[in-house]
Amino acid sequence: MDPTRAFVKSVKRVIVKVGTAVVTRSDGRLALGRLGALCEQLKELNDKDYEVILVTSGAVGLGRQRLRYRRLVNSSFSDLQNPQGDLDGKACAAVGQSSLMALYDIMFSQLDVTSSQLLVNDGFFRDTAFRKQLSDTVSALLDLRIIPIFNENDAVSTRKASYEGKNCLQDSSGIFWDNDSLAGLLALELKADLLVLLSDVEGLYSGPPSDPKSKLIHTYVKEKHQSEITFGEKSTYGRGGMTAKVNAAVCAAFAGTPVIITRHEFCTFADLKLHFNRHGSGFATDNIIRVLRGERIGTIFHKDAHLWTSIKEVSAHDMAVAARHSSRRLQLLNSEERRKILLAIADALENSEGSIRLENGADVADAEEIGYDRALISRLTLRPEKISSLVKSVRLLANMEEPIGQILKRTELADKLVLEKISCPLGVLLVIFESRPDALVQIAALAIRSGNGLLLKGGKEAKRSNAILHKLDDTIDLVVPRGSNKLVSQIKDATKIPVLGHADGICHVYVDKSANIDMAKQIIRDAKADYPAACNAMETLLVHEDLSRNGGLVELVAELQREGVKVYGGPRASALLNIAGTKSYHLEYSSLACTVEIVDDVFAAIDHIHQHGSAHTECIVAEDCEVAEAFLRQVDSAAVFHNASTRFCDGARFGLGAEVGISTSRIHARGPVGVEGLLTNRWILRGSGHVVNGDRGITYTHKNLPIKA
Repeated sequence: MDPTRAFVKSVKRVIVKVGTAVVTRSDGRLALGRLGALCEQLKELNDKDYEVILVTSGAVGLGRQRLRYRRLVNSSFSDLQNPQGDLDGKACAAVGQSSLMALYDIMFSQLDVTSSQLLVNDGFFRDTAFRKQLSDTVSALLDLRIIPIFNENDAVSTRKASYEGKNCLQDSSGIFWDNDSLAGLLALELKADLLVLLSDVEGLYSGPPSDPKSKLIHTYVKEKHQSEITFGEKSTYGRGGMTAKVNAAVCAAFAGTPVIITRHEFCTFADLKLHFNRHGSGFATDNIIRVLRGERIGTIFHKDAHLWTSIKEVSAHDMAVAARHSSRRLQLLNSEERRKILLAIADALENSEGSIRLENGADVADAEEIGYDRALISRLTLRPEKISSLVKSVRLLANMEEPIGQILKRTELADKLVLEKISCPLGVLLVIFESRPDALVQIAALAIRSGNGLLLKGGKEAKRSNAILHKLDDTIDLVVPRGSNKLVSQIKDATKIPVLGHADGICHVYVDKSANIDMAKQIIRDAKADYPAACNAMETLLVHEDLSRNGGLVELVAELQREGVKVYGGPRASALLNIAGTKSYHLEYSSLACTVEIVDDVFAAIDHIHQHGSAHTECIVAEDCEVAEAFLRQVDSAAVFHNASTRFCDGARFGLGAEVGISTSRIHARGPVGVEGLLTNRWILRGSGHVVNGDRGITYTHKNLPIKA
């Protein structure tokens, strides 16, 4: 949870305001999809015992649409040849109010939620008795889990003044001017804990959102932003626009009710295109829920915002530049200084295990409540043995040989002209990880040991990571995604920066006819059941056809089933064993499930792996050394094992100290990537006034020299 959003944990009563631009489409018709998504979110909040109040616009737009249609069907051809006058706004409001409420009633009824309508005018709020009765009525409705829906009664409103130039929630003719200021006023009158103003943009920008130079302001600080913001055109759909929202938000926030302005959903194709240009793929249909989870979306207005130390808006580019400077400063430290830093990290992890597990338990509980899948929750959970393993990994890294500045090769190019190849950090790493808190520790420790600058992006919001990936190819040297295959694939598609990692972990174990069956059972049990959510867990078991005739296949499947593994078969295995067929061979279960198939021999197994695998980790169980060597030589994967579980494919188990990830790439690093995979090299040439001069007067020797420490 973002620290600036911690207050949402105590939110009980929330007011949600939707504007005309959210309720209607650009052609004036109702945006039924957006309204449906809105009602579903409010139903979810209602079910979680939030007190939900809705303030809605859109009645005038809906009424205008219906009256235009009525005028059209009642007009003669000659009438249509003449200019059509504007429809009366009051009449549009009167027609639209009943239609809009009927629509909300139908949608909420489908969700087994009861709603109620409350039409108000500004003059009502001058009456103290009315204000008390309003509060009592709303409290009674909320006690019955009924959602009150507020709208200004435009049909009988007498005000004609413009909102612009008015102060806060009150103008010279009354209390409020539009539904933004109405929502702000209700937040104070009804003592709401939070006001969410839904818009057709993602929040408040420093300038018009269509301007690429404009930046989203996450935290509004009146003293800083009031004079800096340039507003674009007012809303073409309703009376308010962003100016009205900011005015209402500032007044409500400074009176004690926090406000968040955020997007409900894309309102036009142009909005969708703008979002893709800024952030890549992804849709915003659950922003109210995400606000109440404490996610950092939209713009927050809070009376204490000026006191927060994290209010400075830092661009992704600035962070990347700072990381590069940090990398250079880190390289100035000697090996012993970086070693002490790592040992201090290991000690802190060990001493803080109790508090770490407490906080992790809260994260796991939130993930279970949200409904994340079991594999993700398993990766999220920090068990005592995982913390202990982290401590050991960091200490192992601390005590490793110094990796930076090592002379890898020395060559005499000519007399007194010596070339050295020296190890050095890559530069700046961007690591994006889903539900892997242990990855943070491993990656940070590796970055310190290897002298690399580091940018970390945790959480599942890959679509916002794309904003960094599109813009920072000049400051970031390597991207390392740690998470689901969807996350990795999205990142690979979204950036020109080199990506180190793997999208899928479809690991195979092939049991040959020469295998020791007891050994095979032990290996496949470990490969599948030790940690099913791991990327190095077995997903497909291939078995030599001879074992299908001598009972070996049945023993292997029974061993898996005893561990609670759901076994799916390929065509041959499912027919023989009478088990459900697999949907695909290219399937990463990440759970207690796997595919089993029968193959003719080791070469058929190799072909199957090349056709359906992900080039991650494969294993052969065989006593025939000639067969095993054929498998080890020909299988083109990052890691290939003989008579050993696929679970050994891990940086710590390989003695690398820790791993930044496992790479299936064939360029730079492959397999578990530790310190060495985060290094590149530089060339240092030492001469005595040597010049090329067309290669005249120089004799090249190209002699290999001993490497000096």
